[in-house]
Amino acid sequence: MRKGQGPVRIRSELRERGIGAALIERYLEIYEDEWRALLENVHDAKYGVGRVRETKELAKRARFLEYRGFPGELIRQFLLD
Repeated sequence: MRKGQGPVRIRSELRERGIGAALIERYLEIYEDEWRALLENVHDAKYGVGRVRETKELAKRARFLEYRGFPGELIRQFLLD
């Protein structure tokens, strides 16, 4: 989380390192309420606070956030809010 990575990427990296799924889910669940704030911080650090409505720019930002490991639904809610 300190590196600005979302739950999807963290889960994937922990699985690659042999951590059990139950243990991963237990600890990711603790931060359930913080993922949106982290997504906003990561977005704003890269693109600034302003929001856009252009489809091409929204897609670019969504790809970046997806790469950082945030779930698609959370990205959509944030970008289209």
